Amino acid sequence: QVQLVESGGGLVQAGGSLRLSCAASGSIFSINAMGWYRQAPGKQRELVARISGGGGTDYADSVKGRFTISGDIAKNTVYLRMNNLKPEDTAVYFCNAAKWETDKGNVYYWGKGTLVTVSS
Repeated sequence: QVQLVESGGGLVQAGGSLRLSCAASGSIFSINAMGWYRQAPGKQRELVARISGGGGTDYADSVKGRFTISGDIAKNTVYLRMNNLKPEDTAVYFCNAAKWETDKGNVYYWGKGTLVTVSS
């Protein structure tokens, strides 16, 4: 099992910035990617950004140029720097980790989430 703990959410005005952090613990061997997803009220959970063990990154179009994912998969930590926040970025942000398990393939783990609220 992998445990993920997020921190850094909060209330910010539009145009402001926040930095989210996620730390993995437990059976962390073979984690090969980590990322951030978000879920706004009444909407489906969506990918925000992810980073692979090789350092490759992927972003949702809606956050490109404003958000930056960073971290070290080997150290099982990942961050999300969010600049120029907009009210539509308001959501619960979830940390995600993909772990290779021999008999199951990639297994995905989730944190409990941290709330980001952007006021207009």
